[in-house]
Amino acid sequence: MKKFAFGFSAAFLSFTCFASGQTVSSSLTQNPKTIAVSQIRTGMRGVAYTVFEGVKPESMEVEVLGVLHNVNGPKGDIILVRLHGQKVEYTGVVAGMSGSPVYFDGKLAGAIAFRIGEFSKEPIAGVTPISDMLEISALDRSPAEETSAIKPSGITVAGKTAGPGENFAPPGSGQASAGKGFANYLKPIETPLVFNGFSEQAIQLFAGQLGASGIVPVMGAGSMTSEKQPEPLEAGSAISAILVRGDMDIEATCTVTYVDAQRLLACGHPLLQFGSVDLPMNKAEVLATLPSPLNAFKIVNTTEAVGTFVQDRHTGIMGVFDRQPQMIPVTLSIHSSTGVKQFHYEVLNNPKLTPVALMVTVFNALHGVNEFGEEITYRLAGSIGVKGFPEVTMRNMFAPAENAQPAAMQAAISLGERFGRIYDNPYNAPAIAGVKLNFDLVRERRWARLESARTSVTEARPGEEIMLETVLAPYRGERIVQQIPVKIPTSASKGTLRILVSDGETLDRVGHGTPAFGRKLDLASTIALLNKEHSNNRVYVSLLEADPEARVADKVMPTLPISIMNVMDGMRGNQEMLVSGESNVDETATAPLDYVVSGAQLLTVTVK
Repeated sequence: MKKFAFGFSAAFLSFTCFASGQTVSSSLTQNPKTIAVSQIRTGMRGVAYTVFEGVKPESMEVEVLGVLHNVNGPKGDIILVRLHGQKVEYTGVVAGMSGSPVYFDGKLAGAIAFRIGEFSKEPIAGVTPISDMLEISALDRSPAEETSAIKPSGITVAGKTAGPGENFAPPGSGQASAGKGFANYLKPIETPLVFNGFSEQAIQLFAGQLGASGIVPVMGAGSMTSEKQPEPLEAGSAISAILVRGDMDIEATCTVTYVDAQRLLACGHPLLQFGSVDLPMNKAEVLATLPSPLNAFKIVNTTEAVGTFVQDRHTGIMGVFDRQPQMIPVTLSIHSSTGVKQFHYEVLNNPKLTPVALMVTVFNALHGVNEFGEEITYRLAGSIGVKGFPEVTMRNMFAPAENAQPAAMQAAISLGERFGRIYDNPYNAPAIAGVKLNFDLVRERRWARLESARTSVTEARPGEEIMLETVLAPYRGERIVQQIPVKIPTSASKGTLRILVSDGETLDRVGHGTPAFGRKLDLASTIALLNKEHSNNRVYVSLLEADPEARVADKVMPTLPISIMNVMDGMRGNQEMLVSGESNVDETATAPLDYVVSGAQLLTVTVK
């Protein structure tokens, strides 16, 4: 192994030497002087700092290879350097090293943020200029940006946060295509995103949603503690951004580039490039730096909170010390024959990541108990608190169906969809007060298919009551016959009356109350629609007349006269306006059944 002796004078680099290595002096960490890219020359030598073990930054020698212009976006220059030193030549450029400050002649040049390829034999890195990172401070004065909520099953372009281990990025994403062209030539150093307390199955099942958010997870490569870390933060210290904390943890760790009394800058590249964010900022201790030709990374313990990350930008992240983050508290209880198990944790409040974080944490909690099994059914009673609005209530059952997802997966996706719809409105930024979820666990598959439906008559008069009979076929159970009385409306027109016998999901689709129609409503209307959705443990009977019906936001106007219909038909371009050629004039349902009901039948009766 090639060794490189440190031969710098104190006047040249202005740092202090210690027996265990070299650490940054206070003159370099507090409001240091900076050096512009235009002053960087090939062959210049300097020093960079990062933590290999513990909490104290150690030095690495830096040799400038050149400046690459316009490679990190328009006017995005990168300083290409080779790192020297016994430790870095052994470990190479590792995940978690991004943000390591680089100095020339005692002046801050920028942050190590990029590496070359996957199997590079030399520790060659790209440095983000400090002038680009300092622009983030000015952006912090701008209003918080709104980002669109991710659809739970959607796939979008992956972001920059990644980590060592198996790459879970979806096909077609930037990470999945790494290894071709520019992506393999120069790419951001991975920021290890540690999923602590998560099962491997939970991560794999939600790989698509996590990848769509730009997240490549690492399991078990660190943890989160509440221990105090008395050592002050300085340039080169490890720092963590927290996405989930409590009985389950998700955190990303990189290195501090710049710190003063009010704020710090870190990473040198984005976590996910969300713009304005609100994430807990915690100190971190490096337990070990693991060398690997493919995925070298730091094993990190996240420790005490020190502030909040408020910006996640193209050239780095920024945190402040005088602010507490606003997280969403979640209480999840699982009731079974063995007792009650509770999970308490907090998730970040972010339109794109919160739905995904809730899905994976809910599945992980349900999957990670001894009572979990393939034949399990869950009864859910829960609520989502939104400040200034009624609670979003959840009353549903989840059971394995024919060729369907596991019940725990269904429950998680259902919650994620609700959060996606709450966030995905163009009018209000929701302030989520908290989430409460109570699951009753039943150790059998409580699922039934609507096998048949029939009416007692084929003709009826307005105001007359007819009897409708349904047959449900439970999973490995005896048929269940239900008698449902249905009254023909006194206003029913002569002719054919259609009767829809269905589960709740089918009825919601027929009523156009789901986001599948691309409706983006205000928050009040969205919450009202969510609370009007039908539960999935009943059989519903709907009477459909061949008269137009209009829906404006969450309000329904059935059986419209032709004159009104002609006026409203011209308003179809309004996203809050939906017109259908059929009206639901009456609706009834069975009492709640202890089964998830699936299926639909369409009957007809002639009104005389």
